[in-house]
Amino acid sequence: MVPGDEDGRLMRTDLLTDPVDGLEEALAAVDAFDQVLVAGLLRPQPAQAAGLAALAHSVAGTPLASLVAEAADKASAGAAGEDHLVALAAARTALMGSVHDALTDRVADATGRPRAERSTRDAPADAPGVNVLAAARAWLCDLARAGWQGIDHELVAGAGPVVSAMLPDPLLRRQATLLDGFAAELAASCPGATLEHVPVRRWADLWTRALLLTLPGAARTPAPDTVTGRLLPLGVDVQEHATAVQAQVHAVLEPSDGSAPRLVRAAVSAPKPDTVVGAGLWQLLRPRMSLLGAAGEGRAVELDAMPVTAEGDLVWDDERARTGDIADPFATARVILSTATDPVTAPLDRHPAGIAVPVLVEGYTAERDDDGPLTFTVAGHRLTVDTERVPAASPLTPEAVAASGACLGLLRWDAGEFVLQPLAVETTVRKKTVAVHAGAWAGGTTDKLGARAEKAATDSVAVLRERAGKLLRK
Repeated sequence: MVPGDEDGRLMRTDLLTDPVDGLEEALAAVDAFDQVLVAGLLRPQPAQAAGLAALAHSVAGTPLASLVAEAADKASAGAAGEDHLVALAAARTALMGSVHDALTDRVADATGRPRAERSTRDAPADAPGVNVLAAARAWLCDLARAGWQGIDHELVAGAGPVVSAMLPDPLLRRQATLLDGFAAELAASCPGATLEHVPVRRWADLWTRALLLTLPGAARTPAPDTVTGRLLPLGVDVQEHATAVQAQVHAVLEPSDGSAPRLVRAAVSAPKPDTVVGAGLWQLLRPRMSLLGAAGEGRAVELDAMPVTAEGDLVWDDERARTGDIADPFATARVILSTATDPVTAPLDRHPAGIAVPVLVEGYTAERDDDGPLTFTVAGHRLTVDTERVPAASPLTPEAVAASGACLGLLRWDAGEFVLQPLAVETTVRKKTVAVHAGAWAGGTTDKLGARAEKAATDSVAVLRERAGKLLRK
């Protein structure tokens, strides 16, 4: 049991370690289908037929049953068309969605927080790029037939013209970005026949999502609503890749109309050159969103008619935000977090990897086995702490997490268990309680280590901008 706020509400950490009914069976069916995609569906073998049958059996009794059963039969005979592959992708997505729902229900039971209701607003009826989406769907179906072991540069290069045709249309940018990144991963692994390790789950996730997003209307979302009120940042999650970086601020919104507080997010991303690392990442992100500065300084932000999606994502506009008073994230978590409404998840986004629920954990004992992960033991229940997600661009370190007495973080699902990703901790330094935040350098820093990293990044960014300017002038 973990104290959750000043009113004595508790988080049931024991529920996070209890088994979830049907979870292993659903994931086993997903794994069976994912193995089918490794060798491809051009000439299916008996093992692949068994995997397809397992997927069909897992959705028996659902509205998908007949479609998926027919698709599995056709695929087992090597005669699957686009509609059949779409049906298989839909079944896999439904299974992953059911896993997501079961896990988020368990988290809701553990935290006791209310869940927001899904918006009933209609989505725009626009259906852009029907032809180019059909071309993308054809390429993805060719991938499934070849399988990951059958990919080569010629097949993967087929995504290039499709992505180029999508990118100019803002309504297709989401699909284009996904296809481009997926194709880049595949290209880096060609030829598939020589691969020593295949990222089976990841590539199946990307293929399934990309295929369903090529269906007309699949990417439609209701028009954003607007919110006015006080935004209280909890922490910043930094996600860094080889060519891009994103910072996502998790926060509690107190609406000015007096309605219940709600959990929201605001994200900003930017392209990242290889030479910009560590604290230099903030120089790429900071100019794009003023919220980072407020989060780094521990301040609230006053919002005025800020657009927000049904899933709780703020469509950030600096013109609609004003930095407010000091707002300690730990005080926010102790007083308000337990009563804040959890956002809903869009249907196609329902996947266990997307679970990231803000929680406050206190009263634990930190332990680390030899060569094992750090764990927090609370009332006899162990919770694994994912210190590898702590960004290098922050003063928060695994050592500070291990020495902490309170942790504000994101509850995630990874490798078959709930894990805690630290966003901030309270630790004792010279008999004083000190808070250390992953986003402390987001708005700038006077910390010696951070300042040195910022200086090195400034030099790198300046050189890159000068070179880019010369190229543009040519």
